[in-house]
Amino acid sequence: MLSAPARDPEAVKGVTFGLTAYVLWGCFPLYFALFEGVPAFEVLIHRIVWSCVFLIGVITLLKRWSPVISALRAPKRLGRVLICAVLIGANWGLYIYAVESHQVLQASLGYFLTPLVNVALGVIVLRETMARTQLAALGLASIAIVIQLLTLGELPWISLMLALSFGSYGLFRKQVPLDGLSGLFVETLLLLPLALLALTWLSAQGASHFLVDAPTSALLISCGVATALPLLAFAGAARRLRLSTIGFLMYINPSMQFLIALTVFDEPLGTIQLITFIMIWLGLALYSWSSWQSRPRAGA
Repeated sequence: MLSAPARDPEAVKGVTFGLTAYVLWGCFPLYFALFEGVPAFEVLIHRIVWSCVFLIGVITLLKRWSPVISALRAPKRLGRVLICAVLIGANWGLYIYAVESHQVLQASLGYFLTPLVNVALGVIVLRETMARTQLAALGLASIAIVIQLLTLGELPWISLMLALSFGSYGLFRKQVPLDGLSGLFVETLLLLPLALLALTWLSAQGASHFLVDAPTSALLISCGVATALPLLAFAGAARRLRLSTIGFLMYINPSMQFLIALTVFDEPLGTIQLITFIMIWLGLALYSWSSWQSRPRAGA
């Protein structure tokens, strides 16, 4: 009898970490819905502050201060990190707003669009060549957006801004020689002074929800943990899995958000929206197939 092939324990760990990261991110609509009554702007401020605090503890525990100190000692190289910080901060704030304004479907569409935006940015900015299947995938997504514009009379601006901000973040992040954990800490550290100023202003205006009641204050503090834990899990997956595997796992996040929007938040999904979603899903299928076909093969 033929024995079953032995499983690679590191690959199993990688898949576990990847599933953990994307399932946590997929549950974010449920988490941020708990902040009802707290403006998205204020939630964003606390997300920056408490992420910074929590990451100080994590970096100290893991003894990972060396790359952080090296980055801070070269202020001339922090320009791209600052751009990354602004882009990820805008992405966080817009996503929180989408949840609070009951537009989770638009948010999920934005993250479905992100891989295709990455392809477009690669061609436009990095002068990368685009395969015909990738061109077809991008074309389908573009037609879907035009259909929404012509039939519904408005652009899905939340979807587009989420995809563009996260796609651009990925573009600049590739040019920063910092690992995920150190990079996130330096990014939030650069945003921290502005966040503290905004928090002070809110408190002076009597508009702050922090320390008003224990449950809300605990939720705001928990933003730091909620931000860092999926990233740590993703870093564990990225070290153990092939990029193509991570690419397929990535669709768990927007798929969960899409289902949560329909089943938990009862957001309406019109016929035109459904058609455009299907077109974008087809585009993603083409993109994934193209990525799979072009992957390096063993023994090649």
